[in-house]
Parts: sequence; C-alpha cells; structure tokens
Amino acid sequence: MKIEHLQGLIAAPFTPMQTDGSLNLAIIPAYYELLKGNCVNGAFINGSTGEGVSLTLHEKKQVAEAWAGCTKNDTDFKVMPLVGGTCIADCIDLAKHARDIGLYAVAFTSPFYFKPASVEMLADCCIAIAEAVPEIPFYYYHIPVLTGVDFPMIGLLQALDGKLKNFAGVKYTHEDFMDFQSCLNFADGKYDMLWGRDENMLSALAIGAKGAVGSTFNYAAPLYYDLIDAYNNNDLELARSLQQKSIDMIRLLGKYGGISVGKAYMKLIGLNCGEFRLPVKNMGTAEFELFRNDAQSLQFNTFQSRKPQPVRH
Repeated sequence: MKIEHLQGLIAAPFTPMQTDGSLNLAIIPAYYELLKGNCVNGAFINGSTGEGVSLTLHEKKQVAEAWAGCTKNDTDFKVMPLVGGTCIADCIDLAKHARDIGLYAVAFTSPFYFKPASVEMLADCCIAIAEAVPEIPFYYYHIPVLTGVDFPMIGLLQALDGKLKNFAGVKYTHEDFMDFQSCLNFADGKYDMLWGRDENMLSALAIGAKGAVGSTFNYAAPLYYDLIDAYNNNDLELARSLQQKSIDMIRLLGKYGGISVGKAYMKLIGLNCGEFRLPVKNMGTAEFELFRNDAQSLQFNTFQSRKPQPVRH
C-alpha cells in the first residue's frame, strides 16, 4: 500500500448530542459542510474530542455511518474513526465496520487500563487490528496525557516498519519535539506524522509537519490557515502573532472547564452540538455568558470558522 501523507487541517469533530444526551446525528451533514466550507480536509471522528470513550459500540458505528453517508462522494475529504483502545476485539469489529462503509482509514490508541509493558507489545496490538483491515490505512494515535502510555513513537515506527503494510503513521498529540522530528525523518520520511497540539503548530511546522489533526480546527480553521500561510511566506512575526491568538483561545478551555468548552465555541459559530456526557463538566448559563464575553475580547469573530451561505435560486 502506498502511504499518503495528508496535508493541511483535519478536524477532530465533536459528537453532536441532544439535550437528553442522546446522539444528534441529523446535524452531521451540516457539520461536514461547515468543515468543507472552511477548507478542512478531513475528520478524525470518535476520538477524544468526539467522546469516543463515552460512546457505546453501537453509537460509534452510528456516528461513523452518518459521516460516511454525507462524505461518500467526496474522496478528497478523509474520514477516519478512532476504534478505541481497551478491547482489541471491539477495535477489530469497529475497524471492519469502517472499512465496510467506505471510510478512508482507522486509528487506534494504546490500551490504558491494562497497559502494554513494552513498545513491542503495543506494536502487537496495532498488528492485531491493522491486519484485520489490510485494505485501508491504519494510524496509531499517540496521546500519553490521556492514556498514560508514553513510549517514544520512534520506537513504535521501528517495531512496525516492514511488518505492517497498511501502517500509515501517527497522530501525534504530545510535546516531545525530539521524538516527533525523529519520526518525521525515519526511513526517509516514509510515515505520515500528523501533529495534534494546536497550540504548538508553529513549532511543528518549523521541524517539518505538513498535516495536523485538532479540535480547534472545528471553529477556528481560518486562523490556522493564516498561520500556515504566514510561515510558508517566511513572515515569522505574523506567524508568531497568530499562534498567540490560538494559545489565548485555547486558554479559555482551561478557564471554563476543559474539553467541553469546545462545544461552547461551536455554539458561538452557530452549530449547537449539545453538551458532553458524564464525567466531563459542562458550563452553566451564567458561565457561558462570561465565556462569550471573553471570546469577544479575543476578537474570536475575526478568525472563527464560518457556516456556508445557502445557495439562492
């Protein structure tokens, strides 16, 4: 299998919920149009931002089917689901389902309850899942802040190289730039290394990153494309300024409760994805108004993603 190196922005979508916490699949076509209209090149679904660990197996399949349904005629828009991490049998089931409904690739993150004792054991887990779907690319999702599994990814590339034909690369959500650069350069840049820390994108660009997966691309994609353009045009002063805007925006997530604040940003751009499920904390009405004021002080409306305008006949 030829390994494609994805470029530009890939969003990590929120899973839309109704007020009662059930899935709101009906808005996923509009969600896709929002991302497409802001030049986002794909969707990494059912991941951390998408609350994959809080969804049932059936719900994960429903979300995947909804995204497959509205993107089936758009081969340029890459959809890949996170198939999980704790139960290998479920991961294989979800991977086969993703293949059968026509999604581009699948991703897997380390088991985080019974953790692998070595990078070789982690590689064995990857092989067990990827070999079940040899027709589509397989990515490993490295996010040690949530899994507690922090093997250098250069070790995983070395352990899998030549053993897994559909191993495409790593979604890298960590701050170890030495390891990330080593992975970029491994085997003459053979593997696709997708950067996963939005607040450090400029640093990743400087060492060679070409593609990125992030939650803030859902609602602030223009900011990051401006940053990429500034870097490519060697306007580093502007690039640093734009990265600081990203940092200031992301700081509000910490101020108002964490990952769930991303759905508050989505409300500001006009796509209500509901709230996060337990045990994630959601903000109340009063907090949301304070958040809205803080976002306005950052001039969020000047770099936010825009909903596509309806075509008038």
